[in-house]
Amino acid sequence: MTTDPTQGPLARFKGEPVAGPAWFEQTVAVKPEVVYIEVAGAHIRYLRWGDRKRPGLLLVHGNAAHAEWWSFIAPFLSGDYNVAALDLSGMGDSGHRPHYAMESFVEEQLAVMNAAGMFDHEEPPVIVAHSFGGFVTMLTGALHGDKLAGTIIVDSPVNPPHRPGGPPKREARPHRIYPTLTEALARFRLAPEQPCENDYIVDYVARRSLKQVDGGWTWKFDPALWSGPFSIGDAAERLRSTKCRIAIMRGEMSVLMPHEVGEYMFNLLGRAAPMIEIPQARHHVMLDQPLAFVAAVRALLADWNHSMPTRRV
Repeated sequence: MTTDPTQGPLARFKGEPVAGPAWFEQTVAVKPEVVYIEVAGAHIRYLRWGDRKRPGLLLVHGNAAHAEWWSFIAPFLSGDYNVAALDLSGMGDSGHRPHYAMESFVEEQLAVMNAAGMFDHEEPPVIVAHSFGGFVTMLTGALHGDKLAGTIIVDSPVNPPHRPGGPPKREARPHRIYPTLTEALARFRLAPEQPCENDYIVDYVARRSLKQVDGGWTWKFDPALWSGPFSIGDAAERLRSTKCRIAIMRGEMSVLMPHEVGEYMFNLLGRAAPMIEIPQARHHVMLDQPLAFVAAVRALLADWNHSMPTRRV
């Protein structure tokens, strides 16, 4: 999301909650366990669904997002898995740091999986990660893939050399405070900007992206998140160096990860890892096509449960 002053997709609702279909309301009504742990001096919040005795599945959000982006996805997976979704530091309800580094985010992932009991199971955990979270997970897979059963990278583009990318460059400025929740919601936008037909999901994540402060409402994520020196590193090398199973998902209509980028990543992985395209989805795959996304993840995990990898790891 972004705090661009242009009116966002929720402006027309005038702050009224947007009702979702029955499946959505029933799913978000499944309340997770809420846990806080300390990781390298910062409080990290995570949500957990399902039986701790089942294999672990960690869900990781994108840039400036939070664990609640998975609240309408996780319950569909918790029948077979011990599922957790974390707020990375500087985002959601986790603590802020003086500066941020990919290695710190990796440490947070490992700490949450450990606290949630995922390393206690005979079957190692799987990480499903969207956008920026996918870049963190590429590093986790390269450094600690021997502790994982696999990683699923969702619309995290590793660009060819002629298509440079990288983290956003932003000046550290305090967030604007909006006098009312209605005005704050009207400013919420997805980044990169895109339409989303599921207004009820956008409304759900937007409300949980805000916090009440003196004078009104403001965004939860740290405004200094990307203001300091920060590097994603050599994502292509990390992708190639993953020490566990890996799969790539992309939105069919994603502007960040068009077909040519998906093909480049497929080649980096020796054309031997699954490349899964979610129809009619843009970059924010789980917002655009949540049930198709769930079905794809379920099918992939079911296959991994009874097949052997053909790619050398």
